[in-house]
Amino acid sequence: MSLEFIGLIGPQEASESQAPRGPLVDLKFIKAFAQAQEYGGFDKALLAVDTSAPDSMILASYVAALTERIGLLVAHRPGFQAPTFAARQFATLDQLSRGRAAINVITGGDSGDLQRDGDFLDKDARYARTDEYLEVLRSTWTRQQPFDHQGTHYRVEDNLTLVKPVGTLPVYFSGASEAAVEVAAKHADVYMMWGEPLEQVRERIAQVRKAAARHGRDKHIRFSLSLRPILGATEDEAWARAERILAEARAHIGIRQGKRRDKNFGRSNTGSERLVALASQRKVHDTRLWTEIAALGGGAGNSTSLVGTPEQVAEAVLAYYELGVSTFLFRGFEQLRDAVEYGQDLIPRIRALVAQLESDRGTRSA
Repeated sequence: MSLEFIGLIGPQEASESQAPRGPLVDLKFIKAFAQAQEYGGFDKALLAVDTSAPDSMILASYVAALTERIGLLVAHRPGFQAPTFAARQFATLDQLSRGRAAINVITGGDSGDLQRDGDFLDKDARYARTDEYLEVLRSTWTRQQPFDHQGTHYRVEDNLTLVKPVGTLPVYFSGASEAAVEVAAKHADVYMMWGEPLEQVRERIAQVRKAAARHGRDKHIRFSLSLRPILGATEDEAWARAERILAEARAHIGIRQGKRRDKNFGRSNTGSERLVALASQRKVHDTRLWTEIAALGGGAGNSTSLVGTPEQVAEAVLAYYELGVSTFLFRGFEQLRDAVEYGQDLIPRIRALVAQLESDRGTRSA
């Protein structure tokens, strides 16, 4: 399997445990953060989407001009633009970045956040719309002759978009519900999961592969896991750092929740519900999968951590790789520091472990 690492590029230095620093769109931080991850060996960086945040597509265009190699995984909510219009945007970004663009399709998420942008469809209707949206998106990227489309949500006549992606623009798909799995099975190149225990990840991979097999795509689809590694020189130091991060997050949580105006805390989507349930069972799963930030934040977003020395965390990541996960999205609580640390101490160790594992497998099969 091809190993891939994804980071995160936000417009401002902030996290659950770190109060925002600098302006909301901090040009110096964006540059330092993007270049640190590129230098550190990340393959891509996610640019997230939120109704209260700066626009991810425009940020991606800025990052493309600051970097040479790192891929740009742009989070995108179907339904807020015409799919033909979005296809032109992504194809243009791909041309400007010389083939570095990718799309992270976000259908669900916090319903309250969706309503702030005027989307009041229920979950099943949103995923049905996403299914059709992605059909039109791919047609816009690939058709060499004008095409028509008439469906439940979109009607297109005589569309021929001249700007095309450099190659095949990959679709990363997020969503944990049954409806999400069905749409991912048809369209996703990479199915993205939040950090859960090994057994749950094994079950989810089997579920998605079974659904993808109905479309002849079970060998095509790849899997991504999002985690928040917390590293220390010793295991005790790593756990002490985790406790400090938790204390800082508790100090900031009231302020952040007030700003988020979250109407569905802890139950905004299936993925969040799963994380909250895991956190209610125990604080640590599988030796070092730490859930207390997920519990504190109501399972919002990527919020479970692997805690330990770089060697220990790399071994934990390898266990997920052996289940079939080949893409890992890492972001820290101390963003710039953690990005540098991951690049220096964690990513090289994981690559070495995977290379050794694949070499051993090759030897055994020879």
